[in-house]
Amino acid sequence: MTNEQAAQLSGQYLMPTYAQLPVAFVRGAGARLWDADGKEYLDFVAGIAVLGPGHCHPKVVAAICEQAHRIMHTSNLYDIPQQGLLAKKLAELSCADRAFFCNSGAEANEAAIKLARKWAGIHREDNCRSIITAEMSFHGRTMLTVTATGQEKYRAPFAPLPAGFEYVPFGDIGALEAAIDETICAVMLEPIQAEGGINVPAPGYLPQVRELCDKHNMLLIFDEVQTGMGRTGEWFGYMDEGAEPDIFTLAKSLGGGFPIGACLAREEVANAFEASNHAATFGGNHLACAAALAAIEAIETEGMVQNAGEVGQYFADAVEALKADYDFLAGVRGRGLLRGLELEGVDGRELQKACLRDGLVVNALGEDLLRIAPPLNITRAEIDEGLAIIVRAGEGMAG
Repeated sequence: MTNEQAAQLSGQYLMPTYAQLPVAFVRGAGARLWDADGKEYLDFVAGIAVLGPGHCHPKVVAAICEQAHRIMHTSNLYDIPQQGLLAKKLAELSCADRAFFCNSGAEANEAAIKLARKWAGIHREDNCRSIITAEMSFHGRTMLTVTATGQEKYRAPFAPLPAGFEYVPFGDIGALEAAIDETICAVMLEPIQAEGGINVPAPGYLPQVRELCDKHNMLLIFDEVQTGMGRTGEWFGYMDEGAEPDIFTLAKSLGGGFPIGACLAREEVANAFEASNHAATFGGNHLACAAALAAIEAIETEGMVQNAGEVGQYFADAVEALKADYDFLAGVRGRGLLRGLELEGVDGRELQKACLRDGLVVNALGEDLLRIAPPLNITRAEIDEGLAIIVRAGEGMAG
């Protein structure tokens, strides 16, 4: 099948929920992709921060194949050995004690919201069920998580929406404190806003939020779907400033490319859930957990967390050095290998297309920003290669 044939099939039979670019990838290895026509690409997107260990990491592939030959699924009516091992490993890496497994980031966030409200029903007043989230946040596309998302463009088409959410400017501790009353049971934030524009709060903000939650007997929920699993140069984004959450969520890189999500919590919060309070038919099955365990092993044993911090800084420094010669490069923000490349005078959406034609996969978050979220084991040489393509494509557009 060619790129064109794949596009024809998609156009004829799929619901029009995606504005797909004109390429069909059929093979991947590390930070490289090949399309249906045989063209090779360098990948700076990693499936939207999904492929932490890179495409088809040998440990992840071997774990999936071996597990698929044994048993893939039985349901959560029974104990799943791999699920217990994965929960134990995540608890050892984090501040959490217990885990609930599902299939995606949106499901993980849905579980976190339900857990917070169940906890509030036990420990707070009867009317205490609302949650504060941030403007420009993104928490998913289910009805509940799209309501939690602090961007009207995602919410507006699906009204009426569930009640129980309030929104404050991200990084504004005064606005957050002013929004707190007896109805608020939790604050839900991304340590770095990803879909909202790679927005990093000022130093000290997250610890201040933690203090407010403690003061008002509220839970702190961190959506670590994109920041988790080593992407910021720490295992989890909250570790950058040591502001430990009561609940946090994972997905994306957790499975090394295989779909899995997780909601993790401290013991005293997790125990608010009882049998039948929440469930996921496929959540945490043998195959998904085997993939996640292998992905974590690869990230841990191959030093990918440290690499994300070091190579992410190398990328930021390289962009700063290039700014003097290329006016369309306005700067860079983010942390580790979750970066926003700021643009001036060129349209990021058109630059994305130009880079794709030249063999580089990047993601435009708008007219003036590219998201850079490559595999965590990407090299400095590959960063240089990708930046050279961006410069060449950007010069052609700007000139």
